[in-house]
Amino acid sequence: MPFFSDFKQFAFKGNVIDLAVGVVIGGAFGKIVSALVADMIMPVVALVMPSGDWRTSGFIVRHAVNPKDDVVLRWGDLLGAMLDFLIIALVLFVVVSKIVKAAEGRLVKAPSTPAAKTCPFCLETIPAAATRCKACTSTLEPRP
Repeated sequence: MPFFSDFKQFAFKGNVIDLAVGVVIGGAFGKIVSALVADMIMPVVALVMPSGDWRTSGFIVRHAVNPKDDVVLRWGDLLGAMLDFLIIALVLFVVVSKIVKAAEGRLVKAPSTPAAKTCPFCLETIPAAATRCKACTSTLEPRP
């Protein structure tokens, strides 16, 4: 039964479970944004468009005997899907950029060594690795 134990080890790894949770949350988030677009934004867009229900708008390519069997290129549906995508992408960009900025703010930065130091005798600025001042030629103690 090594196959089942390998599968169990793979399926219950942290990365796989995190990915599954991310996919489920992403799907739910997509539904929320789609509902926001369909129920709040599209009615406003429909006021501007010449016909009220513009998602059903399209070009009839071929007429059929029964109108429901017509071949239609639905440009309204495509436009609505593109608008859904743009709004979802915008919201995700804002959320992810805020998370990244918050994470960068929490990172502890290691103290950097200074690029220059001041000579204690003449107060001239010299490179940090210098052991002798270029202005007064004093011998300096090296910094650790």
